[in-house]
Amino acid sequence: MTQTPTGTTRRARGSTRTKMLVSAAEVLRERGAAGVTIDEVLARSGAPRGSVYHHFPEGRSQILREALDFAGYEISASLDEAAKESTATLLRRFVELWENALLTSDYTAGCPVLAAAVGSGEDEHQLTTVAGEIFSRWRDAAKQSYLRDGFETADASGLADITLAALEGAVVLCRSVRSLQPLHDVAAQLEFLIKAKEFVTRFGVPTLNP
Repeated sequence: MTQTPTGTTRRARGSTRTKMLVSAAEVLRERGAAGVTIDEVLARSGAPRGSVYHHFPEGRSQILREALDFAGYEISASLDEAAKESTATLLRRFVELWENALLTSDYTAGCPVLAAAVGSGEDEHQLTTVAGEIFSRWRDAAKQSYLRDGFETADASGLADITLAALEGAVVLCRSVRSLQPLHDVAAQLEFLIKAKEFVTRFGVPTLNP
């Protein structure tokens, strides 16, 4: 499970180090791991070049790793909070997060975790590992939410997988068609699926009289 990003909670959000992480996470959302270069991070953050190895002695690989962890933690904290209320609240939070990311970037930014999971190079295996840990945390939040809503363990696990896969896929579709409609459609279908599953769990499968 991912932990609080090293140093980020101990520094002001306006610090040079944090600005560099935020900038790197933005590029990761838009261009994937391959697009995160030191030059681009410096240009977006306005940080001096000498700050790179002062704050990130390992260079680009450390920036990438910590930017992903930073972005993942920010999202995870929001989802964990929503999951404590209800599955419906968790779904709404998912949708709100991606609506905001898509609209504020004019559909150029997607999920940084997905970008790292599928777009990391052969020498960036650590990114894939971190992405997997973050996805596991999101999945667990969804699973625990379903369990609190009364679903059995197997059903809660399956619904958590479907929820995460469907919403992440919807974000990709939104970027490609430059519209929030796929996200809204998927969210509506997930809500219907959950209600239908809940009905079957409580009352069994309806049968038609001959």
